[in-house]
Amino acid sequence: MRLGEFLGAGRHGDMAWLAANAERRADPQALWPEARAVMMLGMNYGPAGRRDGAISLYAQGDDYHEHIKQRLKRLASFMIESFGGDAKVFVDTAPVLEKALAECAGIGWQGKHTNLVSRSFGSWLFLGSVFTTLEIPPDTPESNHCGHCHACLDACPTGAFVAPYKMDARRCISYLTIEHKGHIPRELREAIGPRIYGCDACLAACPWNKFAKASNEIAFAARDAYRTMGLADYARLDDPAFRALFRASPIKRIGRDRFVRNVLIAIGNSGDADLAAEAERRLDDASPLVRATAVWALKRLDVERFAALKPIHAAREADEAAGSEWNS
Repeated sequence: MRLGEFLGAGRHGDMAWLAANAERRADPQALWPEARAVMMLGMNYGPAGRRDGAISLYAQGDDYHEHIKQRLKRLASFMIESFGGDAKVFVDTAPVLEKALAECAGIGWQGKHTNLVSRSFGSWLFLGSVFTTLEIPPDTPESNHCGHCHACLDACPTGAFVAPYKMDARRCISYLTIEHKGHIPRELREAIGPRIYGCDACLAACPWNKFAKASNEIAFAARDAYRTMGLADYARLDDPAFRALFRASPIKRIGRDRFVRNVLIAIGNSGDADLAAEAERRLDDASPLVRATAVWALKRLDVERFAALKPIHAAREADEAAGSEWNS
């Protein structure tokens, strides 16, 4: 099984929850022994034209978890009222192999980038599941339609794919900017480019997206604030402002410090010397993670300013995890 190989090679990084729930994740009945069938559902979040890639497409609107879960609950209630039995609903909140189950249900197939691909919606589907005690005949699984194409593999900025259908999350920008809590490895920072939350590079490269349809869900529409705010605005966010801006957004769960860490990497990659002042402001941040990343960003943008500040900050930074940034 791909999951066992993935975990055995340590490619899940510090996502310990994947390994902790591996047995339940591999068998739906280990999660709920009474279940006799799993209904998989996909919800389109396709874009209307291109969107700014700094924030992953799925996170540009409201948090999809509750939005989809409420719909699944209504479906589950209808099933119970109409046919009896019992049901439980899940949307990324339990150890469920949604993509593998969606493939079995005929919704799509797992492409070479390990994500689900649909012939009708391309790469842009949220997945949810309804576990039920009812006996339901299985659908015909979807076959693989990747062929000889490897556009998704070629598109990855950090070379996160070990081979087709095999990804090392430790090199994935989505993992690094969302799941990873510590310092992002310096050798990967430049490749992250302007991205501050997630990455759609491999998804967007898939040729099956020519059949994608724009979502009509208002909740998934990009927030206006994301169109008007720049890196300087994001870098200045304190915790209350961060929470207010990303209320009801999936971005909120990573917290202000990790978000500003990501913003500072984007600032360091921007080539915009005017943003050096934003990096300098963050040298006095309360978060060691933010301060250390600010050091890296400032040196990238303005070596002279970095050199002038080095004697002031070197002693304090020396005992931090990334204090060696001063000497890098």
